[in-house]
Parts: sequence; C-alpha cells; structure tokens
Amino acid sequence: MRMLLFIASTLATGITTAQTTEEIVEKHLSALGGCDKLKSIQTLVIEGKVSADGMEIPVTMTIVHNRGMRMEFTVMGVDAWNVIRPDSGWTFMPFTGQTKPEPMPVDMVQQSQDQLDLTGQFCDLTTKGNTVEYLGMEDVEGTDCYKLKCMNPQGKLTYYLIDPQTNYLVKTVSRLKAEGREIDTEVSFGDYRKVDGDFVFAHSYESGNGPMTVTRILVNAPVAPEKLLLNSF
Repeated sequence: MRMLLFIASTLATGITTAQTTEEIVEKHLSALGGCDKLKSIQTLVIEGKVSADGMEIPVTMTIVHNRGMRMEFTVMGVDAWNVIRPDSGWTFMPFTGQTKPEPMPVDMVQQSQDQLDLTGQFCDLTTKGNTVEYLGMEDVEGTDCYKLKCMNPQGKLTYYLIDPQTNYLVKTVSRLKAEGREIDTEVSFGDYRKVDGDFVFAHSYESGNGPMTVTRILVNAPVAPEKLLLNSF
C-alpha cells in the first residue's frame, strides 16, 4: 500500500513539475507579447553605451533573424566589430593589432547561434530541439525567481532566471567552452519597456563587459547585406 502511495505521489509530482515548467514558459512568452508576436520580428537594431574602464563605449547590435548578427563598437576613437552567421564568424579589432578581419574559433561560432534567433529559445522550443526543466526558485538580488535549465541541440547549457511578478527575464547564466575549459557567463536584464508596435525589450544589461544602457531599439528596420558580410568572405 505504501509503495502504491509512493508511486502515485511520484507521478503526481512529475506531472505538477511538467505543468509548472510549461506555465512558466507560457507566462514569460505572454509577457513579451506572445510567440506569434516574437515571430514577426525579422530584424532588430539595438543602440546603447557600455560603461567600462571609465569610458562610455558606443555599441550597436544588428540582428537579422537566423541569418546573422553584427556588433559594432568604438574604443578610443577606433571602430571595431564582430559578425556571426550560421556558417562562420569574423572579428576585426584594430586596437588589438589586427590589420584585417579574422575568422572566429569554430566553438565560439557554434555557441553563439542561439543569439541569431530573435524569437528566443522558448518559442517553439520542441521544434527547435530545446529541452527545458524547472529547477525551483533562486534568489536574484533579493527577488525569488523561477530557475529554468535549457539545453539546445548543440549542447549549450543556459539557466534562465525569471521574475514571477513580471514574468520578465532578469538573468541568464550560460556555460561556454573557451580554450579547452568551461566558463559560466552571466548577463542581467532590466528596465523593460515597450517599443515599436508594443514589442517589449530590456533597456539595461550587465555582463562581464560592464553595464550597458540602451538608447534606441529599431524593430524590422532594413538591414543592408554588407552589414552581415553576406557579400564577402
């Protein structure tokens, strides 16, 4: 009898956890306007400034859905950029001594592919081959947040911390491989606002590169092919 009760309790717990995971994901997507809304985003341009080493560094990130991403920034008057595409990645940083664009390491390109998906990892997650697991609550600067573990088909592991009050993402922790070892990279998100067509985006980010304040976001603006080096290399 006790064994039957144990089995029944275990099954019930599993079902509750599965439902909780699904509900958390659905509420998060709804807070951003829903999956269909996110699917309507084909291009995204984010402009802002990163505070680092006492400097304000202008940054522009341009993403074309599943085609490529370009990050441009200016350090001490010198322009630099990196580009990631489904098939390759390129970087050009003259202040490090580079005189021409150089290819990114294959691992870095592979681990960055999820950033090309403007719908995010939770929209149509099963179709994309992503797996998501609810791990319980975790404190993020005084706020108990839902903690989700997401693994994509390429083997990239990311933890998502979601505020249960707003259902907005407040932090990610991604496990990356670099120079033969694994490292965890954290990014914090805040100051969510609506922009063109009631799309919702964070306007403040903080990572190992320093805090970034977003000054402008453009949704579905035209992007020239050369921005993603589609006519080069």
